[in-house]
Amino acid sequence: MSDDPDDKLEQTRPKLVASKERWAREGRLLTGKPAPRGERLPPGQHLVRDWPVLDLGIVPNNATDSWRIAVDGLVENPLDWSWADFMAQPQASFVSDIHCVTAWSRYDNRWDGVGALHILDLARPKPEAEFVILHSYDDYETNLPLADFADDDVLLAHAWQGEPLSREHGGPVRAIVPKLYFWKSAKWIRRIELVAHNRPGFWEERGYHDRGDPWSEERYS
Repeated sequence: MSDDPDDKLEQTRPKLVASKERWAREGRLLTGKPAPRGERLPPGQHLVRDWPVLDLGIVPNNATDSWRIAVDGLVENPLDWSWADFMAQPQASFVSDIHCVTAWSRYDNRWDGVGALHILDLARPKPEAEFVILHSYDDYETNLPLADFADDDVLLAHAWQGEPLSREHGGPVRAIVPKLYFWKSAKWIRRIELVAHNRPGFWEERGYHDRGDPWSEERYS
């Protein structure tokens, strides 16, 4: 077997994806018992104290001096920010829970970053914009309704629990969309694209739900 890390990634990624696709086909973890949003722990979830690391076997190494993010598509004012531009924006701090589709949840995560509403205020979505596609530096994509992104607890986070966001957890910047399963909170974000029509992302094309509401158990399509 090759000792080349890139070769190992090419061997690992298809197995990981195939396993998760099988979960979707089998309806793994589904309880069939949706819960009111007022209940803190969604159905089928269990609490953890640590923060498990999940990715596609590719962990980009983006130094802040070369990192950039774009906001484009159906916007009146496209944005293209360097790290310095990003950090010069008004900073927000939120505490929210994580709910991963693989059935673990973690309470009381403190995030620091730039709020989605501030970004949208600057970019000014066009009237026909209805959806957001999040693009990552590992070529991952996920889709969500603009209405879910344009919420007051959604942000692009650069810190967790008061410390810079680690590389394995999506640093230097990841999206945080706490009302949806965590695959919608794309790591290593590089672009926010506003579009008129829905377009499935990486997991959505592989049997996972288009929206991903944990309280309705929208794990799979």
